[in-house]
Amino acid sequence: MSAELRLVPGRAPARADGPDLAAPQRLARSIDAIRHGILLIDPPGRVAVCTGPARALLARLGAGGDAPSLRRLLRLARAGAGLPVREVVARLRGPAPLAVALHGCSVEVEMHAVPGEGWAVVLEDVSARRAAEAQALALARLDPLTGLPNRLQLREHLDAALARLRRKAEGCAVLLIDLDRFKPVNDTLGHPVGDALLQKVADRLRAIVRAGDTVARIGGDEFVVLQAGVAEPGEAQALARRIVDLVGRTYMIEGQLLTIGASVGVALAPADGSDADRLMKNADLALYRAKLDGRGTFRFFEPAMDARMQARRRLELDMRQALARREFQLHYQPQLNLADERLVGCEALIRWRHPERGLVSPLDFIPLAEEIGLIVPIGEWVIRQACRDAAAWPRPLSVAVNVSPAQFKSDRLVETIVSALGNAGLPAGRLEIEITEGVLLQDNEKTLETLHRLRALGVRVSMDDFGTGYSSLSYLRAFPFDKIKIDRSFVTDMCAKADSCAKADS
Repeated sequence: MSAELRLVPGRAPARADGPDLAAPQRLARSIDAIRHGILLIDPPGRVAVCTGPARALLARLGAGGDAPSLRRLLRLARAGAGLPVREVVARLRGPAPLAVALHGCSVEVEMHAVPGEGWAVVLEDVSARRAAEAQALALARLDPLTGLPNRLQLREHLDAALARLRRKAEGCAVLLIDLDRFKPVNDTLGHPVGDALLQKVADRLRAIVRAGDTVARIGGDEFVVLQAGVAEPGEAQALARRIVDLVGRTYMIEGQLLTIGASVGVALAPADGSDADRLMKNADLALYRAKLDGRGTFRFFEPAMDARMQARRRLELDMRQALARREFQLHYQPQLNLADERLVGCEALIRWRHPERGLVSPLDFIPLAEEIGLIVPIGEWVIRQACRDAAAWPRPLSVAVNVSPAQFKSDRLVETIVSALGNAGLPAGRLEIEITEGVLLQDNEKTLETLHRLRALGVRVSMDDFGTGYSSLSYLRAFPFDKIKIDRSFVTDMCAKADSCAKADS
């Protein structure tokens, strides 16, 4: 005859062919092999079956060694879940498990109704999983290279600081730091040295902040210091000055003496914003100003910075459309041979005729075009248009075109010039390319190769603005320029200043 296990209220389960008081114990032993803890509770609320894993888990939660009553189980669940009993019961009856944590043990509890028999309770030890999740969450909020908080954790700390601002009127400051001259370290000495340098910068920043402040790394060479409890701007100013000074001191890495700098933008709460996004944005605007002012310094946010940045953004958007709208024009400055007052050529000067702004000065848009990378397509247009215009001039008038350092970095420069000359039908000897000393400062070997390729085509090469940069005669020896254009500042007051005159040896 087959056996049937039933939980009968008020007494132990029985077999159909007669009472079997040991059936629950045999059942408990048989399901002890299941790693989850299992309890069977009869309709009156008595624990009829409690497996070994369930006893062990309940003991870790503080229930003692004996099988507890349902009432005690509910008290444990209330204490471990931090919820009222009614809420605990509602959660246990819900579709998702109830999380209970006590004494360093985390358990998920599920309760399933067994029609006519009571309830089955399943306990799962999730302590290891919770610890792994907590560790993964902590690692996800740290920068792996420096161990500093990353952007995510910085946002949490900033939100907390702004919450204190609202509750206690406790101000704070955001100091956005960008390393100066860091890229050449990576490019010349390699990323391992660059990484070691970033770690040392992080150590220095940790050393100068207070216990309640936060130092975070949010990008390649960008750091943020969140200064808490700022009562007046002077406190942030003192910290910014220390950062510029300390970061700018020499580093010794793998036998190399390295010197970098720091530019810092500062935004104060609540004066410059009371939400995280606005504070970070305003600190970034202040940082941009610090870079424009020569780097290695700090600047506080000012409302005018935002207005200037908005105007710059509108100018950038307009400039991106100017090529397609054919708003750029070339004006030509004549070049005369003073010996016989003969016109020998013209220099192409770009102008931007904006439909609303009118004539925009190159001083306003050329630096921006170089910064955002538009100078390359604009420069290509200038070369092509100048060649087309010069092809219609009487021979042998030449045209001179300025080429920026950014164009020299492009691999397309020589090909662009060849294409422009061919399409316009202009002999290469009637084109003159003007470069500045800045071109020779970047990649000397590659630059000289490009210059020699241009010379091989028959294009003439001139150095422009000589005297405004390093003015090194070694540049003139590195490449035989066809022409050197000495900047006005180099010869201004030359006749009036005694130190401008050459003195003959006695």
